[in-house]
Amino acid sequence: MKKKMLLLNTTVLLGLGGVLSTPAYASTIQDMESQKSQIQNQRQDVQSNIKAASDELTRLQAEQDQMKAQLERLTLAEEENNKKAEKTEADIKETSKQVEQLEKEIKLLQEKLEKRNDILKDRARSMQESGGNVEYLQVLLGSSSFGDFVDRALAVSTIVDADRGILTETKNMQDELKTKQADVKSKLASLEDMKAELDEMTVQLAAQKKQKDALAKELKDKEAKNEELKASLQSKDSSLANEQSTLEQNIKDQKAAEEAARKAAEKAAKEAAKKAAEQAQKAAAAPAEKADSSSAKAEAPKASSNDVAPTSAPAPKASNVVTVGNRWIGNSAYVFGGGRSQSDINHGLFDCSSFVHWAYSQVGVNLGPLGSVSTETLKHAGTQVSSSQMQPGDLVFFDTYKKDGHVGIYVGGGKFIGAQSSTGVAIANMSSGYWKQKFNGRVVRI
Repeated sequence: MKKKMLLLNTTVLLGLGGVLSTPAYASTIQDMESQKSQIQNQRQDVQSNIKAASDELTRLQAEQDQMKAQLERLTLAEEENNKKAEKTEADIKETSKQVEQLEKEIKLLQEKLEKRNDILKDRARSMQESGGNVEYLQVLLGSSSFGDFVDRALAVSTIVDADRGILTETKNMQDELKTKQADVKSKLASLEDMKAELDEMTVQLAAQKKQKDALAKELKDKEAKNEELKASLQSKDSSLANEQSTLEQNIKDQKAAEEAARKAAEKAAKEAAKKAAEQAQKAAAAPAEKADSSSAKAEAPKASSNDVAPTSAPAPKASNVVTVGNRWIGNSAYVFGGGRSQSDINHGLFDCSSFVHWAYSQVGVNLGPLGSVSTETLKHAGTQVSSSQMQPGDLVFFDTYKKDGHVGIYVGGGKFIGAQSSTGVAIANMSSGYWKQKFNGRVVRI
């Protein structure tokens, strides 16, 4: 009987073990977990691409904003230079009128001078030749006494001296007008040179604006394509997220079904064991023996994860008179007379002398009142040194529309930084080409 009971209990336990193992469920869940892992990997790739697209959009938008600001600067510079060109043209017309008026006055004085000179010649000749105009001689010979003769002689001398004085005064006036005319002509030439440079700057600014407009359009097209790519990636990520969510729910449902089946099988096994024990007890008609049954409990492994915090290090920043102006490269425009107000500086509008003044002010050096700074004031601001002894930080001068018409800061290696009419603030080469031809050798050390 005992052998019979042992065989029955062994059969029940083997049946319970077969039910609890559920190899079909484990295989299904494993497949779904594998599929879920693949989807997660795909999502990681897609999300990485989305981040790259977002970073690129941020970069493009920042570049677009920078381009927009530069276009605004160029437009403002164009307006200011056009105003300056209009005023210069008006000054040219006014100065031309002054030249014409001076030429007329000089001509009239020349005619008066020639007439007075002819009169004096005639009077002098009449005192030496007969039959001519003898006004002076008649005056002298018509005297009634010696005293009268002296008086008349003094009168004639006074008249002659007066004529000579008038002649000298007329000649002096003529010379003064010629000097004034030369000054006005020089001013006119300078104005005409300035007008030519302003016209050239207008052309250059228009070309820069056209180039910037084309680049801005290109950036806008790239931005649109990147937006489209980002939207496509986000759509794909959303689709993968839905698949992942569905799989997770299926896995959850499958595990719940497996757990319910396991519990049901465990319950059925316990009831079968109990029933078998009761039947065995009745059959043996002996005291009931209680059989202990045990079930194995599986513990699910627990996953652990470690978080890694990102680190960052600040970048160092340098500042001196040679490099302090680098911030304006590509972010400024040239304006005659610009840079002399905080509004101009905030908008990156400079001319050559105001940029030099600003750069030195950033390192604590005052080069005089901002409102009156010019290439003329700067060339007397420090010590003149030989161009062979030139070193970074020295001021270098160029003959453009006039002598010492342009100034910059030497940065070394045959280059200088300055506000150039064609580019705004930029580093230019003075070892060859245009600036080498214009460099006049003047170097000032502050």
